[in-house]
Amino acid sequence: MGMFNSILVVCAGNICRSPTAEYLLKDKLHGSKSSSKSNSQVKVSSAGLTALVGKGAEATATSIALTKNIDMSDHKGRQLNSALIAEHDLILVMEQRHLTDLLGQYPQARGKTFLLGKWLDDTEIPDPYRQSHEAFDHVYQLIDKACTAWTKYL
Repeated sequence: MGMFNSILVVCAGNICRSPTAEYLLKDKLHGSKSSSKSNSQVKVSSAGLTALVGKGAEATATSIALTKNIDMSDHKGRQLNSALIAEHDLILVMEQRHLTDLLGQYPQARGKTFLLGKWLDDTEIPDPYRQSHEAFDHVYQLIDKACTAWTKYL
């Protein structure tokens, strides 16, 4: 793997999964709880394949994150584009379908785009949008585990 200076997390709408992963990774890499090797130089951001541009993070996702001291209130959805692809060293997506769609649109991202759940046997992270609180909670736990697994390589 090697050194990544910037990470882009991608889902569909950029209001549930990718912001959660973005803010969790920031917390794990920059937070007080971060490991002895400080990764405060690593920039983490997120975008969506079909983003709800300008929208804040989804309410349930936001409230679950807040209970874990992760504050996503600054988040605004944004659309993935080739400039964002170019300026990030590592791109993490939620589902196999996102990988296919993203590489179809941006073949230059091949080799630096992986599933967020790569180190959890390529686990996909399902979309909790418009589902129950339990679904959001399950997705939060999955994202948390996946982000923790990635930190070993970051």
